[in-house]
Amino acid sequence: MFSGPQPAYAGIMALTGIGIPVMAALNAGLGQRLGNPAAAASVLFAVAFLGTLTAFAVGLGSGATVDARGWGGAPVWSYGAGLFVAFYVLAITAIGPRFGIGNAVFFVLVGQLASAAVIDHFGLFGAARSEITLPRLAGVILMAAGVFLARKQA
Repeated sequence: MFSGPQPAYAGIMALTGIGIPVMAALNAGLGQRLGNPAAAASVLFAVAFLGTLTAFAVGLGSGATVDARGWGGAPVWSYGAGLFVAFYVLAITAIGPRFGIGNAVFFVLVGQLASAAVIDHFGLFGAARSEITLPRLAGVILMAAGVFLARKQA
């Protein structure tokens, strides 16, 4: 099924998936302790900034330099990713403790499945185009159903 570096990519993405609910639970707890979800989100982003700055400094990624000309040439919408991550962190930090981390992540996953399928289908934002076929749509629906059944209370 996978060859070349793809098994490593799959493993890293699986670890990322494990980390998302852990991050949600940790930051939700910090938000409750601080009494302010925005304060907890600010701490998260400060720590994340230091972590990514360190990764950049040690040369992780495509190179240890940045072509400053790319900043002005990038489409304005490409900077929207920061707003989406801020929205996610604030939402999960504020709503997770009240709604349940599992419930919150369930709806995040359903939204991710739907938006990923649309992004791939139309090749939005420079993504590789992968048409939504009937088997692919069935897979997305089955994944959403599986997530729902995993969260359903007995």
